[in-house]
Amino acid sequence: MQSADATPSTSTVAEQITADVRAWVDSSALRGLVRHFGGDWPTGDLAEVLRFLDDFSARHWDFRQGRERPDAREPSFDALTSGLVLDAVAALGMVRAVPPARPAYAYLLVLGGLAHACVRRVAYAAHLLRAGLRVTGEVAVLGSFRPLSEWERATLADAGLPPDETEVDVLDTAVRQVFGVTSPTEQDGVDAGHPHHSWSSRTYRPAGLPPVRVLAAPSSEPDRRRAHTADTQRFWAGHVRLAPGDEALMVTAPIYVPFQHCDALRTLAVPYGCHIDTVGVDPALTDPAVLPEQTLTPGRYLQEIRSAIRSMRALHAALVAD
Repeated sequence: MQSADATPSTSTVAEQITADVRAWVDSSALRGLVRHFGGDWPTGDLAEVLRFLDDFSARHWDFRQGRERPDAREPSFDALTSGLVLDAVAALGMVRAVPPARPAYAYLLVLGGLAHACVRRVAYAAHLLRAGLRVTGEVAVLGSFRPLSEWERATLADAGLPPDETEVDVLDTAVRQVFGVTSPTEQDGVDAGHPHHSWSSRTYRPAGLPPVRVLAAPSSEPDRRRAHTADTQRFWAGHVRLAPGDEALMVTAPIYVPFQHCDALRTLAVPYGCHIDTVGVDPALTDPAVLPEQTLTPGRYLQEIRSAIRSMRALHAALVAD
C-alpha cells in the first residue's frame, strides 16, 4: 500500500482502498506471524479481522505501552522468530525503499519523527528535488513541538549538529542547512504556553526550488497527548487549498510506510479527493556518516505492524462511516 488515487468516484476510491487494506491484512506474511505467535485467524468481514488484529497485536506486539518509540521495551526472540519477522516485514513493504511513482507532484510532504529521521528525511527530499522531481506547489515539512529525548539530543551532539530542543526545531535546522536558507520569508503561529496547544508555520524560498514550509501542528486531543502524524497532515491541509486530483508525495522511513500512508489516506485522500504516494527514504541516497541508520530489530518491526493495523482499522472505519 504505497499509493491511492482519489480522482475517480468516491465509491470507486473507497472500494480500491478497502481492497488494498484487505490484501495487506490477509497476506500470507501477516497470517504466518499471527499463527507463529499463537493466534487463530478469525472468521468474519474485514472490520472483524481488523478488530481481531488490533486486539492480538496489543497483547503480543505492543512494546511501547504508551511510551515514545525510543523508550519501547526490546523483546528477545529466538533465531526462528526473528527470521520469520524479518521475512514478513519485507513482504509487507516495510524494508525496501522504492522511488516515487511519478515525475511530478503538486506537493511534497516530509514527515517528522525522531531527530535522526528528521534530518535524513529532509535531506532525501532535497535529493529528490535536485535529481529532477518537480513540485508545482510547496514542500511541507511536518512536525510538532514534541520535546526531544535525552537519547535524541545525544545523537545530535555526537553528529556535531545543533542542540535543538524539539522535533520541529530539528526539522527547521535541517531545512536551513540542506536547502541553504537562513530566514523564513513568511511565518505565523501561536505560542499557547504548552506544546500540545501551540503551532507554528515558517516558509523558506530556496533559489531554484519550490517554497519549503516547516509546520508544527497542535494536538487534536491536547489534554491527552502530543500531536501525532494524522494531526500534522490534517493541520497542513488547513493551510493549503487541496483540490480533487492534486497529487502529493509523502516521505517517511520504509518501516512506517504502511501506517503513515493509511493515515494520509484517511486525513487527506478521502476528504479532499487527492492522490497520495508514500515512499521511504533510500539510505543509499543520504549521507550515513552524519546520522547513521538505527538498527531496526524484529521488535521494532512488530511494533510498526501494530501501528499499520491500527491505522488501517481507523481508515476502514472512516470509509464505512462516510
